[in-house]
Amino acid sequence: MIPENLLIDFGAVQTTFKKGELLFREGEQPHFYFQVVSGEVKMNNYNDEGKEFIQNIFTSQQSFAEPPLFTETTYPANAEAITDCSVFKLPKESFINLLEKHPKIHMQITRTLANRLHFKAIMASEISSQDPRHRILRLLDYLKQSVLKNKTPFSFQVDLTRQQLADLTGLRVETVIRVIKDLEKKGELKIKNRKVYR
Repeated sequence: MIPENLLIDFGAVQTTFKKGELLFREGEQPHFYFQVVSGEVKMNNYNDEGKEFIQNIFTSQQSFAEPPLFTETTYPANAEAITDCSVFKLPKESFINLLEKHPKIHMQITRTLANRLHFKAIMASEISSQDPRHRILRLLDYLKQSVLKNKTPFSFQVDLTRQQLADLTGLRVETVIRVIKDLEKKGELKIKNRKVYR
């Protein structure tokens, strides 16, 4: 995303978080631009019954939680370290200044946000109307296209756990396990050494 040397030039600080540690909570005011150096971070919500819904998962070189920096609103979800991770934190004012001085990076951020909006629209439609098999395949195809940018069968190794797949699609983990086995039988997925390939 934003080159690390440029982030540092504008005052970003590299911060480490332990697995399970919160970077911020839903409802808090935004003060920083975040970009992952290493590890994984998820943005999530919990419903009234305590069930987790994962909004998205972010890995190395990906940024997250930018919209509230532009809209003057609070965070709509929590950010939690899935693994021990290292993250650049750039103060909001410095982030806006960086974008004003580097329009090409501003355009990259805009494209990233547009892609995420597209993903949210797809998943909202899937969760509201489609069966579990369709939800899972749609999510995996979206991830495959965004990561590998190709359609070669079984070239994409899914690095998400069954629980993470459930939390991303609004399904129960038992349903995800059953559906993955069913999709393998139908030739839609392959499973090798407990890893799923699409």
